[in-house]
Amino acid sequence: MGLTSTKVLVLTVVIAVLFFAATIWFWPRLSGRTWRAVLGRVGMLLVTQLALFAAVGLAANKSFLFYGSWADLFGQEEELGVVVDHASGPGRHAQLIGTRAMDVPGGNKPSVGGQIQEVRIEGEKSKIVSPAFVYLPPEYFQPEYAKKNFPATVVLTGYPGTAMNLIKGLRYPQTALMQARAGKAQPMIMVMMRPTVAPPRDTECVDIPKGPQTETFFADDLPRAVSGAYRVGTKPQNWGFMGNSTGGYCAVKIAMAHPDKFAAGAGLSAYYKAAEDATTGDLFGSDPKLRQRANLLWALDNLPAPKTSLLVTTSEKGEDNKKPTAQFISKVKPPTQVSSITLNSGGHNFNTWKREIPAVVEWMSKKLTP
Repeated sequence: MGLTSTKVLVLTVVIAVLFFAATIWFWPRLSGRTWRAVLGRVGMLLVTQLALFAAVGLAANKSFLFYGSWADLFGQEEELGVVVDHASGPGRHAQLIGTRAMDVPGGNKPSVGGQIQEVRIEGEKSKIVSPAFVYLPPEYFQPEYAKKNFPATVVLTGYPGTAMNLIKGLRYPQTALMQARAGKAQPMIMVMMRPTVAPPRDTECVDIPKGPQTETFFADDLPRAVSGAYRVGTKPQNWGFMGNSTGGYCAVKIAMAHPDKFAAGAGLSAYYKAAEDATTGDLFGSDPKLRQRANLLWALDNLPAPKTSLLVTTSEKGEDNKKPTAQFISKVKPPTQVSSITLNSGGHNFNTWKREIPAVVEWMSKKLTP
């Protein structure tokens, strides 16, 4: 049973209740002052507390998906992505690892529910190798679309999330499918990843001097690899970028810096300046120009306005990016276009982003062409 399984949560709650009831039942028998009675009371209280904390922790994790699996919880996911020297040659650089059915009615048939493919992306320029999940809409498998291209969107989690959170927690593929079925969005391919392509380091999607070339990977290698493996065009109007938190910063930053590759970027609860802390290390060396370029507010004031469309989200209560989001919007100049979503309330969490994703998918669909 998985970490986010309802069965695990229910079982833990039942165990906590049973231990609580047992503590009440046996407490009179353990009321003495002997060392056995004292240890018995301590033991009963300790076990009950642990069971209660486990139940609360599992409930919180199921709601916000801090960890997507037992392996993620115990740090075993770090081996999924590494920076390596890779001898790239001509050809495709997205290797298929496996497939999984969509968690929707008819999801076992790709032509009805679409399909999620697990792939390995090999960066020709950056030499970064990282896993990804690729959502293919049902139309991709239907005969009448056999020779047609589809628009594609890169979707990033926050740091230090896992790509599986985008599927199980935020349900990006399911939302894209439902929006397309409702006629609110066109069928599109989604390339779902975490921004941590050099784990455990948070690279903030920048090219680090003498370090991981993360921006090159996302802006150049990734679209090239996916277009070589799937029916996706190579023009900027064929590609979008979206994400939440750190992924949102990356999406807006890369769309601004690479309008020749991406027609649109959407940042859910994005921030606008690269984080610099113990998880990032030294991102810029001694080059102040690199630090300035990673500050999106500075870029809007000092660099030519890119021809791209941007979407940013915040909330009146609960988010700490309300003020910088307003500043960001006020600084945008043509030909850049900017849109926004402002909720009345909503914190920096999965519940907030799930309320925004349908509108973001619809917005992104209108900005892209096959």
